[in-house]
Amino acid sequence: MGFIDAVMVARIGPLEVAAQGNGGIWSFNAIAFVFGVLTVVNTFVAQNVGAGHRDRTARYAWAGIWLSVAAWLFLLLPWAFLLPLGFEAVGHEPELVELESNYAQILLFGGVLLVTGKAMSHWFFGYQRPRVITISAILANIVNILANVILIFGEAGIPELGIPGIPGTPALGLAGAAIGTVIGTAVEILVPLVVFLGPGLAREVGSRSNWRPDFRAMRDLLRLGWPAALQFGNEMICWGIFVTVLIGQFGTDHLTAAWAVIRYMHLSFMPAVGFSVATTSLVGKWIGAGRPDLAINRARIALGIAVGYMSVCAIGFLIFRGSLVGVFVDGDVTPESKAAILSIGASMLIWAAVFQTMDAVGIVYSGALRGAGDTVWPGVVTAILGWTLLVGLGAAVVAVFPGLSSMGPWIGATAYILVYGVVMGVRFERGRWQKINLVSEDRPEIAVHIPLGPAAPAMDAASSYRDMADDLIGQPPQDTDAGKQ
Repeated sequence: MGFIDAVMVARIGPLEVAAQGNGGIWSFNAIAFVFGVLTVVNTFVAQNVGAGHRDRTARYAWAGIWLSVAAWLFLLLPWAFLLPLGFEAVGHEPELVELESNYAQILLFGGVLLVTGKAMSHWFFGYQRPRVITISAILANIVNILANVILIFGEAGIPELGIPGIPGTPALGLAGAAIGTVIGTAVEILVPLVVFLGPGLAREVGSRSNWRPDFRAMRDLLRLGWPAALQFGNEMICWGIFVTVLIGQFGTDHLTAAWAVIRYMHLSFMPAVGFSVATTSLVGKWIGAGRPDLAINRARIALGIAVGYMSVCAIGFLIFRGSLVGVFVDGDVTPESKAAILSIGASMLIWAAVFQTMDAVGIVYSGALRGAGDTVWPGVVTAILGWTLLVGLGAAVVAVFPGLSSMGPWIGATAYILVYGVVMGVRFERGRWQKINLVSEDRPEIAVHIPLGPAAPAMDAASSYRDMADDLIGQPPQDTDAGKQ
């Protein structure tokens, strides 16, 4: 949705592109802390599914929802009112401050939808039903595009693309993009919520009966999730400083170019984040089943896919860098400014291409560690690396080599991601996470006899054990319902 917002807003002008990027990342800084806690909903649900305790999973979904509502009231809303002061403090021009503040505040006012939706999505990932989230995400993005066309451009529409507007509809510009994102987010939470509260899951896991606040489940999420919150939130703050302060000091052209590059980085690393979430789910499931060997196997498969995808993206960044940046240079921009943005952005994409492959390594391995319940070490190390390399080294390069201009901070960013990938890979491969035990109760005995095999695990723990056991003894798998009868 952020990428779509940026592409459409680029038709207005480069200042709006910079404002959308700044407002988006600084609104997300507070949201990222909440997201970090909610990622371990996946961990607890997956490990309980692996241990055969599906009836214990709904409490973690509701715990995530209650924590999300509390975080919206006591963190996101206050942050919305403080952001304009922060933008003014870093010296942004008044017009930019107004635009980026409005965009960020709209996203934060609607943030309750985003964070509660994230709690639901991590529950479905942990429960091994990702298709529900896939459908909701596709629908949300379609709705976001339609809402953006109506709200950003109003009755004028986009005539050069043959897209008509709705008569009498005002053009809200950047604010319309933010409202469109909130509307899309509402759709994204509606689909999984309807499925979660439907009769099927109500019978399977008690999704309707576990709605009351469960403080023990909330404590579990906070206990395991605070380091992940530190990791996610701190990283977003460091990236926010990287763009708005270290690069922003060189002017709007450099800022617009940087946000164009970061939008393409999103298209590269967000699918890898998806593989990371899948890794969290599968590692958690097989650890819950007492099979760390299968957990390692699934993590390495995800790593191979993510590395392959992001490496292809790196090649695309190098080959098409000029054309890619040009997508975000439209609207009211002078020829001189356009040429400057294209040149700066193309150089930045070279730096981004350098670290794509190692970024995949860090993203997937951190998800694997989270699935095992190993969150403290990754969270603390990420915070240290973010401030020393992404911010510290980037600022030092700017101070010592000012002639590098906005390329200086990218040296710090490259060093940060390369080191991050190495340390996360070493941490996982050393295997200390295998000593963590979140689900100590009994698990189905057949789990320890499942062979590694080339096939992916079944959709739920019970059918997985049953199907693989039948394979072992040479019988065809039984239908689940027939088997119950």
